[in-house]
Amino acid sequence: TLFAFFLAAFSSYGADVAKIGVIDFQRILLTSSAGKASQAEINKQGKAMEAELKKTQEELEEMKKRIERESLVMSKEAREEKERDFRIRMNDFRSTEQKFKQELNDLNKRLVNQMQKDVFDLVEEIGKKEGYLLVLEKMEGGVIYAPKSIDITDKLIQLYNVRYAQ
Repeated sequence: TLFAFFLAAFSSYGADVAKIGVIDFQRILLTSSAGKASQAEINKQGKAMEAELKKTQEELEEMKKRIERESLVMSKEAREEKERDFRIRMNDFRSTEQKFKQELNDLNKRLVNQMQKDVFDLVEEIGKKEGYLLVLEKMEGGVIYAPKSIDITDKLIQLYNVRYAQ
């Protein structure tokens, strides 16, 4: 009877099937409302920066042409002064370009990190509520293959869109 008792007690634990889920964060970034809004913000900032850089670049090209045209009639000192001024402005242009690239990278990282935090909090909430034993991120978790039946990305995108809309 003791053996039957233990068998019955532990067989109920064995009856539960481990519930495992997989999410694709990259797909969430591309298709969720928050992801699309983040990409729109990055594109908006990038285009504004690009327009400013293009304007400065056109001014520099015009300055270079003017120096080349006027170099024959300028004194040596005046030409050297104009060329020095051009080099300074060109270096300023390059540093501004680098600064803009860094700002875009920082903005991208900040938005992606915020989304990742929100998504992972939501995954934890879903995992606890629906009894998942394990939820893996497809790319970072090293998942090479997972059947579509355990992929909860679509469900997560729907819930995240609802939460983002609020």
